[in-house]
Amino acid sequence: MKRLFSLFIVAMSLVVSVANAAPSLIPAPPQLSAKSYILMDAYTGDILVEHNSDEPLPPASLTKLMTAYIAEYELAKGNITLDDKVTISEKAWRMEGSRMFIREGTQVRLEDLMRGIIIQSGNDASVAVAEHVAGGESAFADLMNQHARLLGMDNTHFVNSTGFPAEDHYSSARDLALLSRATIIHFPENYKMYNEKYFTYNDIRQPNRNKLLWRDKTVDGLKTGHTEAAGYCLAASAVRNGTRLITVVLGTSSDEARAAESQKLLNYGFRYYETRKLYNAGQSLSDAKVWGGEADSVKVGFTEDVLVTMPRQNADSIPASLELKQEIEAPIAAGDVLGKIIVGTPDNILLERDVVALESVEEGGFFKRLFDKIKLFFMNLF
Repeated sequence: MKRLFSLFIVAMSLVVSVANAAPSLIPAPPQLSAKSYILMDAYTGDILVEHNSDEPLPPASLTKLMTAYIAEYELAKGNITLDDKVTISEKAWRMEGSRMFIREGTQVRLEDLMRGIIIQSGNDASVAVAEHVAGGESAFADLMNQHARLLGMDNTHFVNSTGFPAEDHYSSARDLALLSRATIIHFPENYKMYNEKYFTYNDIRQPNRNKLLWRDKTVDGLKTGHTEAAGYCLAASAVRNGTRLITVVLGTSSDEARAAESQKLLNYGFRYYETRKLYNAGQSLSDAKVWGGEADSVKVGFTEDVLVTMPRQNADSIPASLELKQEIEAPIAAGDVLGKIIVGTPDNILLERDVVALESVEEGGFFKRLFDKIKLFFMNLF
């Protein structure tokens, strides 16, 4: 038998019994004019709305989300710097489509190339960065696919750094949402670039193609894409009142449509859902009994903040149960898993998370261990 502790997670100092709470009245999500789409909570990774979200489709310039992500990853590792001077190859200079208009043989700061990718969707900038990081675009594509696997992008395969139409180059709405989430969470400083509306290079001023940056002040990224095969695509993110959502919309009919359809998803998500922090990192949930230790108990909790996505109407109170191991014996190291917490009702579990020891407990002396073993024997006997 496990020991069960009843807990209540309470907001605004108001305790409401779930049994007496009003039911959640959430309408069906909007139906979008798009081949595929998804709405994700950026902080928890929970999916709120999806349609054909795992279908492999041409990602067009949403591919550049991965190109920028790898550059951000290499920056964080210290392998490259924003001040790097990148020599522009003939291949990069000759790239067609959207460009930042870099010239062959010149040297361009990596920071400018990053803005060229993110704001101007420059194919020339993407190839230049790929060559700078990996020595060539084909080698960079291999790196892209390695990162995709690490991020759990199971329906993605990249052939180039730009999103130019190519055989066997595809991704999915879910995978691009995972990539967007990783960008936001792992590289918050670099993510600020995605909110910039204009970038000027070589005396040419170009706007960010993400129309939502002008229409919705809560939107701060991410990236547009368009080819004939892919249609008009948009990965967007917005934050309101501590809740951040990500949308990916693939295969709409126009620039206007991708913005409007993405806005529908964002408005729906913010209207009916929110992200709640249930516990802080290091917060003690309970003192668990310890047998045979220098101390008779150990504090249990979480090493990271615990967040949950939930309907707004149910935000006042959620039931939770803490299940601890029946017998916890010393020695215990900080971080050892000692049980789990289950949040929600039996028919609607919102979250399951391991709880860990927040401190270490060394073994007690010989007589302490012997005495506890005798006590434990008789407790189990009866």
